[in-house]
Order: sequence, then C-alpha cells, then structure tokens
Amino acid sequence: MISVSNLAKAYGDRTLFANVSFQLDPGERYGLVGANGSGKTTLLNVLAGKQEPTEGTVSLPKSLRVGVLRQDHFLFESEEILGATLMGNPELWKAMVEKEALLSRAQADPDAFDVDRFSELEETIQRHDGYAAEARAATILEGLGLPTEVHRERMSTLSGGFKLRVLLAQVLASAPDVLLLDEPTNHLDILSIRWLEKFLADFKGPAVVISHDHRFLDNVATRILDVDYETVTAYKGNYGSFVEAKKAERERREKEIESREKEIAHHQEFVDRFRAKASKARQAQSKLRMIEKKASQLEALPGSSRRYPSFRFEPVRPSGRDVLTLKGVRRSFGDREVLHGVDLLVRRGDRLAVMGPNGIGKSTLLKIAMGELEADAGGATWGYETHVGYFAQDHREALEGIDQSAEEWLWTFCPGKDRGFVRGHMGLMLFSGDDGKKRLSALSGGEAARLVFSRIALQRPNVLVLDEPTNHLDLESIEALVEGLRGYDGTIILVSHDRWFVSQLATRIVEIRAEAILDYQGTYEEYVHFSGDDHLDIDTVVLKARREKRQTGPDAAKGKPKGKPARRQGAQTGGERRGARSGLVRLERRRDELTTAIEAAEERLAEIDRTFCQPDYYDRAPSEEVADLERSRAALKAEVEALVEAWERVERDLDELSDPVG
Repeated sequence: MISVSNLAKAYGDRTLFANVSFQLDPGERYGLVGANGSGKTTLLNVLAGKQEPTEGTVSLPKSLRVGVLRQDHFLFESEEILGATLMGNPELWKAMVEKEALLSRAQADPDAFDVDRFSELEETIQRHDGYAAEARAATILEGLGLPTEVHRERMSTLSGGFKLRVLLAQVLASAPDVLLLDEPTNHLDILSIRWLEKFLADFKGPAVVISHDHRFLDNVATRILDVDYETVTAYKGNYGSFVEAKKAERERREKEIESREKEIAHHQEFVDRFRAKASKARQAQSKLRMIEKKASQLEALPGSSRRYPSFRFEPVRPSGRDVLTLKGVRRSFGDREVLHGVDLLVRRGDRLAVMGPNGIGKSTLLKIAMGELEADAGGATWGYETHVGYFAQDHREALEGIDQSAEEWLWTFCPGKDRGFVRGHMGLMLFSGDDGKKRLSALSGGEAARLVFSRIALQRPNVLVLDEPTNHLDLESIEALVEGLRGYDGTIILVSHDRWFVSQLATRIVEIRAEAILDYQGTYEEYVHFSGDDHLDIDTVVLKARREKRQTGPDAAKGKPKGKPARRQGAQTGGERRGARSGLVRLERRRDELTTAIEAAEERLAEIDRTFCQPDYYDRAPSEEVADLERSRAALKAEVEALVEAWERVERDLDELSDPVG
C-alpha cells in the first residue's frame, strides 16, 4: 500500500537514516522504535508528507486517506467535542455543515432551496458513509474515556490530556486507510489503552505507531521498524521478539567480525615470519594480498544511536525509621470525595507502589503528602531526618515562565559548585555540547523529565516520591531509571500505570479502593497472586469493570441479598439454578424482540435510502418532505445503534448465564 525506496534524511552533515526501503502492508501494525533524536518522528512526518526526504521516495496511491495524530490541542477550542471529532474528515464535515445550512435556509424560504447543490452534498455524504459518522465518532469518544454527556460541550472545557484524546478520536473517526500515530497512549488510562489496542487490531490498513510503552507495543505490533545505525531495519513480531532478534543479530555480526580478524591475524603471522625467506617470499606476498583484500571487506559495526542516561541517587544520610504518616486523610473535589480517610505508615526502605483505578485519588494523595494540596481532613507528617525528592506528574509546570537555560536552572540548586560540576551531572542525563544552553521552554518532554531527575539527584534525598515518572521517557531511559532505582538505598513511593516498571521495583503494594485501603507487604507479582486482581493488566481491568457494571445493575441488585458474599462458581442451590434458567428464557425472549425491532428499523432505513436514490426525487419533492425524511433517517439510525447496543448487552448476559463466572 505504501512503498518506501532508498529513503534518506539528513540535517547538514548529520544523517538520521539512509538507504531505507520497506513496504507498509494492509493489516500490519508497525511499532516504530529508536532512541530520542534518532529520527522516529521525522520518519513519520516523511511518511505523512509533512517533511521532504533528502533522498528517495515514498509512493502511495493518490486516493489513500492518511490519518495523522495532531498534537495541537488548542486548535479547536470553540468547537463542540463531537464536532471536532467529525472534522477529521474535512470533506464530509464541510458537506454536513453546508447541508444543514441549506436546509435551514429552505425552511425559512422554500423557493431558495438549491436542489442541485443539495444532491451534490448528499452524494458526498453517502460516499463517506456520513449517516453513520456521528454514531461512529460517539463510539470512539466513549472508547477513549469521554462519555456521551460531554460530547456537546466545547473543547475549551476539557483538560489538555482529554483534548489530546479528542484529537486521537478525530484521527480514528476519519475513516483513514493508513494510521500514523505518534505516542497515542499519552494521557490515556488503562481502559482507553485497551480499547485502542482492540481498535488497532481490527484496523484493516497499515498502522505505524511510536510508543514508549513496552506492553502496548507487545500487544499491538506485528512488525517493528527500528531506527538505529543511521538506517531503518524491519523485524517480524512484537517488541519482545524484536529485542531478542536484534541482540542475536548484533552478537552474530560481532562473532563474524571477530572470526575474520582472527583469520587476518593468522595470515599476518605467516607473512611476518616468512617474508624475509627467499623460498617463502612469493607465498608471503600472496598472503599479503589476501590480507589486504579481506581487510578492505571488513567493516566495523556502526555505533548504536541508543543512549542510556545514568540515574544515580545517593541519600545524604539515612532517614528515621518512620518516614511518612498519613492519618485520616480526606479530600473532595466538588461533591465527589476521592479519599475517604486514608491511614498509612511508610517505613524506611519501603519501595511502595500506590495503585488503584483512575480517578481514585492516587496523585491527590501524593500531592497532599508533599504539601501541594490541602486535605479536607487529616494530614501528612514526615518523619525524622527525611529529605524528599519529588517528581510530579505535571513536573513541566515547574519549568514554565522561567527565562533560563537548562544549565542555569540546574546551577541554582548547587550554587557553590563550578560549571564543570553542573555539566558533569547534565552529562549523566545525556545533555552534551550546547544542550545545556537550551532554554527551558525549548526542552522536549524527555529532556525536561531528565533535567528534573538531575535536580533530584543533586538534592540527595533519602525519600523519592515519583508520580508517573515514565510518562515522557523513552524505552532506554525507562530501563536506565529502573537500574538507578534498584541501586538506590532509600525509600521509594511511586504511582505508575507502567506494569513493567512497577513489577521491577515494588516490594510493597498499597491499593486505594473506594471502600478501604489494601496494604500488601510483598512484590507486585506476589500481590497479584494474593489478590487475584491486577489494576495494571488491561484485560483484567476491562473484564472486572464489565462484571462490576453487571453486578451493580438493577437486575443484579434485586437478585442479590445484601451483605452476603457471592458464592464460588458451582456452588448454586436448586432455587438458584431454577432462577438462572428463568433468567435465561427471559433474556432469549428479549433478544428475539430486539432482533425483530432491528430488522424493522433497518428495513425502514433501506426504504428511505431507496427513495433518496430515485433519479428525479430531489427535483419533484418539496424541501419540507426532504427535511422530514432526513430527520426520520437520522432518528432511525440512532434507534438502530441503540437497539444493537442493547442486543449486544443481552448477548453478553446470555453468555454469562450460560457459562457463569464466579
């Protein structure tokens, strides 16, 4: 579908990649990986036609619709959320808006109705499946965590993270043939990431995705495009398979070079030994020519563009035994209470991960502990000799409005040190050359995160409080951060949605639940085994959310005695079995009723469409009749969507009854 041939991109004398050729095939999902600055986003922009390559070509059909994730979330401030989503297909959106305006004018003045223009607009809308576009966009918004009740609100009412979700929905709803997505999981919660994974799995065209999420790449990618060694190499399989394959390939090439070097050395030894002897001179000369030929064919392996920062956290001194005490902490936002009297004692040496579903108050709890937020009741007390280093989820805000370079800003935290000391610390975080002269406002997300970590290291804390520390780091930096934290001889309190990151570090899990706190002394894997629950595993979270939704529904509330735990699977009484059978019959009857209703509504829709398709319909039909039929069709379309959704719910309930889950 898209062919890349001999592609190269360079900036001055710096080559990002060269001699790149590959093809993007329908149904394949390509994880685009590489170090920060290696050229991943540049390659994505070249594929999207936003940047010109230095050499080579990108060939794609003219009619191909390419969906590219925008990053300018202030672009649609005055638009409704649903409208901004529909604007992903500009031709369809303009036709829909113009058609509504045309019908409105016709209602005020029927003689002004432009039949020819209306027919053209109708053809455009039909061609883009426009009558299903709104329902499709609404479904995508819901999948990305924006409920139906906010779809008619303005974009300006959303936070930056949710605006980016709308921009992602805009791309997905535009009916693209190809998807090019740069960090699409940023600002998504676990359920939304799972929804996106399923969307991409069902997507028929090729998709290219940049992501720093190990698990997302493993779940989504069927191919990996690795930007390294000034080229792009394609690998089959997901991210885990790629890591193993690349390591094996590097080791194979290193052994091959080592073998050739040994062979050359062996021949050289012969030449050095017998060159002076007349009887061996011709043979030595032949060997010498062989050495020169083999040496000319021997190419050193290029260095990898992947760079790993060095995270070093050395406590100034040990803290007291009791590090942090939270007592009766409550906090509400409006009428919604997120923390319901939290009691917690953190001791020296704990590596504590705070867990729980989104919106439960994890970051709020850390902010209260750090004095960034006031608790409505209760409070936080730090122990004796605690020196805290805090990495905030919104750490970038601390750099805003400061007119300093990165080096100047970091120097303010060690004023007694010289420039060499400051640059040495920045070098550990991959700032080299003139990088330190960059203004704070010009830093990338990864650079800003590494600079904040450099400041924390200078403070030499004996307690680290980390709120989503991996959000802006690349894969190499995340792995390096894990190594640095493993060697840290202090206390760690962290919040993260990165399951791999948590599993590498945590030795104590504190789960915030709506009704209580679960405090588990053990590793993440031990906690999962103990609780049978996994808030960081996407499949488990989705399954649990659906099950709880069914259990808290009206029918479930009526049929479940209050205060009694549910029995394990297979422990049903005779009365329960009879009740289950009765429920099964009722659901089957409801399914049949919904099927009949769907068929009737779809037949009426088809009838309206046949009317619209009559060659002379728009010439002879009054504008009022056309408008009425348009409204009827839209209402029927919405009715079908609702009926199908209800039918799917009944089918799920039937599956649950037929094969119950305890």
